[in-house]
Amino acid sequence: MDIQEIHSLLLETFGASAVGETPVDATDPWIQVSPDSIVEVGTFLRDDERLRFDHLNDLCGCDYLEPNEKKAAKFGHDPHVEVVYQLSSIELKHRLKLKVILPRWKNDEEGQLPEIPSVSGVWGIADWHEREAYDLVGIHFQDHPNLRRILCPEDWEAHALRKDYDFPLEYHGVRGR
Repeated sequence: MDIQEIHSLLLETFGASAVGETPVDATDPWIQVSPDSIVEVGTFLRDDERLRFDHLNDLCGCDYLEPNEKKAAKFGHDPHVEVVYQLSSIELKHRLKLKVILPRWKNDEEGQLPEIPSVSGVWGIADWHEREAYDLVGIHFQDHPNLRRILCPEDWEAHALRKDYDFPLEYHGVRGR
């Protein structure tokens, strides 16, 4: 099944409120899914006999903060964060990319992490990937069984892959720069 067929199947099953457009002309096309629907859509993609996306290759968080004024005209969208899911079916030998777009901050309150349901119950390996996206990009995965930092120390402040991250000059008495 190609991405257009998968997109049509998802639209038919879940509707346009759960499944957004898919830019099939992109170099690496994806299907956009609403945050509230990611667990249900993921479960369907894993369990449906026509699809069998049994493997989560990768899950990552991306920060799209508007660049400086000079580049802002080419930016083309509001600042946001994304969760990107790379799936594959080992049996059927096909791949799929999903994207979920979230606001940079929950309720537009700076410092309040955006939230999305965890898919660790759908693909077990998501446990580690979601912890990394939480730690580095600051995305809170609801109902995650062990959501805590995985690379940075527990007392580290902020999230190092956020575009507006300000690297500390000092950490526990050790000079950083």
